[in-house]
Amino acid sequence: MDGVADLGGRHGWGRVPVPGPEPVFAEPWQGRAFALGALAARLSGTNLDAFRHALERLNPLDYLADGYFGRWARATELLLVDSGVLAPGAVTARSANLRGDVRPEPAPPQPCKPDYASTSPGSLREVTTAARFAVGDRVRTRDLRPAGHTRLAGYLRRRTGIIEALRPGAVLPDTHAHFRGENAQHVYAVVFESRELWGAEAEEFQITADLFEDYLEAAGG
Repeated sequence: MDGVADLGGRHGWGRVPVPGPEPVFAEPWQGRAFALGALAARLSGTNLDAFRHALERLNPLDYLADGYFGRWARATELLLVDSGVLAPGAVTARSANLRGDVRPEPAPPQPCKPDYASTSPGSLREVTTAARFAVGDRVRTRDLRPAGHTRLAGYLRRRTGIIEALRPGAVLPDTHAHFRGENAQHVYAVVFESRELWGAEAEEFQITADLFEDYLEAAGG
């Protein structure tokens, strides 16, 4: 997941602007994009983690072009094309036709939804195995660089922190997004010092990240 979607915590992008009070949807199309995105998993036979992976697979220029809801609309289209609900290019052709630019639309594709279903709604699951770590343990994040989806942010790799709390067990996004099983795991709240993440010159503060057990290993000392 070393793409445009993993910009958080990286140098060179300046301060994050914090907008004042504003409507949830600044324009009507944003509300429609949100609704389509919320329905995308059901329509495509996929899941929330596959939708997040679709966001990561967008062309960087498309990802940044129309803001948050623009990328939702494009990720929805990508999921529906993957599952054979839409033909490649169908949205572009329909948009052109609606503008009066007559263009032939591709034939409907053969549906190819994944043969996969979650064991129950949502992402929380009961994990019956003993937790590998306990509150107060020092842990180090692993150097994971998968070609597919992960929820381990790039700036947290190979960093040491302290277990602050044990969260409810949850489906592992790394496998769930690719329909390779839920692989439910313990999730830990891990506290990191800012200078551990960004170097000795960073302002001193702490951040807490919820991390899956597969992302962690014991740290010495």
